[in-house]
Amino acid sequence: MEQQLEALHTIANRAITFLVDYSFQVVGAIIILIGGFLLGNWVATAVGKLCEKRGIDVTLGHFLSSFAKIVVIAFAVIIALSKFGITIAPFIAAIGAAAFGATYALQGPLSNYGAGLAIILGRTFLVGDTITVAGVFGVVETITLAHTTLRTEDGVKITVPNKHIVGEILHNSGEFRIVESSVGISYSADPTRAIEVIGQALAGFPQLQNGPAPQVGIEAFQDSSVAIGYRYWAPTQRYIETMHGVNLAVYQALGQANISIPFPQRVVTLLKDQNLS
Repeated sequence: MEQQLEALHTIANRAITFLVDYSFQVVGAIIILIGGFLLGNWVATAVGKLCEKRGIDVTLGHFLSSFAKIVVIAFAVIIALSKFGITIAPFIAAIGAAAFGATYALQGPLSNYGAGLAIILGRTFLVGDTITVAGVFGVVETITLAHTTLRTEDGVKITVPNKHIVGEILHNSGEFRIVESSVGISYSADPTRAIEVIGQALAGFPQLQNGPAPQVGIEAFQDSSVAIGYRYWAPTQRYIETMHGVNLAVYQALGQANISIPFPQRVVTLLKDQNLS
């Protein structure tokens, strides 16, 4: 019993000694940490508002505000540790050694983060742009350090790792995607009139007026018809809907203008079977 009381007395003495020696340091460290978190949030908000005021891209603005917050909090932690006489040099060395060793094990994820940083800082594309890469296309919804999220017209969410974007051939068409189509008219029809009719049909779609002007002209001379090609920029979120509507409008406009769309024709010659002696 006496030994237990002595042990408790020793623990109590050590606790009192710790509180006497380090109470102000502990309180100061807690205050520094709380102040660091508050200041970090304030700095992040200020940086975000400044980026918004300057017209900086949303993704880059979020990255800069988050980075500023992390830097402020890191400094607060360093100052708080110094209150206990703890130096951060051993921690930095340990973190560096661990990072070097983990580089090989985490080569894939780290390459995604490096590629994401290049995308955000390089501003190769922005949120709302239409990109085609790695065999997929869609409107950019979010850009993070690890991956980029695309959204298709059907509402399908496509997640592309950033390492498959950087270094690849990338098509960025802004908010639109080009549609290329053609229709064949008879050789007896007036191609100038057909081009005019198709142009008028395209002009009836208001969503096409926000992009580059549509192009209509003779595309090729085929066996049974003259191919009239037409190109226009459709909003990516209404790509299929617009294409179907334009094709129907072109077909109806040509019919109303009495411009025929001929069937494929083939000339077949029948030879009488002859006996050769």
